[in-house]
Amino acid sequence: MTTTYQVGYFVGSLSKVSINRTLSKALIRLAPSELKFEEIPIKDLPLYNHDFDADYPPEGLALKERIAASDAILFVTPEYNRAIPGGLKNAIDWASRPWSQNSFERKPSAVIGASPGAIGTAVAQQNLRSVLSFCNSPQMNSPEAYIQLTPGLINDEGEVTVTSTEQFLRTFMEEFHLFIKRVLTVLPREEDAER
Repeated sequence: MTTTYQVGYFVGSLSKVSINRTLSKALIRLAPSELKFEEIPIKDLPLYNHDFDADYPPEGLALKERIAASDAILFVTPEYNRAIPGGLKNAIDWASRPWSQNSFERKPSAVIGASPGAIGTAVAQQNLRSVLSFCNSPQMNSPEAYIQLTPGLINDEGEVTVTSTEQFLRTFMEEFHLFIKRVLTVLPREEDAER
């Protein structure tokens, strides 16, 4: 029996022409058919403030609901000033609050990112991994994926034009699928645990 997993994904950039959005299209295209994807948007979230904890705004509730509806989370993020973008950190702060209502708790996750530079978001990914560790999100640690997105490597439809990169990204998504299965075997979803 084949199990389908719902993957919520974050694109860390707010730009409409983000190369990480382009990368997300390629990842979805190359993923195993058992993975279904829905983007979790972050652009309309207000800045997180502890004062909201007693009365969460609709944008914060919608974010938490989308994460709750996901079996796993994929982060596709750029690197800004050697860290993750402020918009992505803001979304994580919203999702991890109020205290004891952390949406990332036991939620399998993977991190990948693209940059025009040679280090391909390596420092931002380490920054994000530290945050996710605190949020108690089991993380796929291998393969690591620091993508230098050169012009023409991925077209607007998400097709990868270099065979070795296409195979690497396909393998990354296959490994993510296996990681999700392993984590959810040990930490089953509530509906699976009730059976």
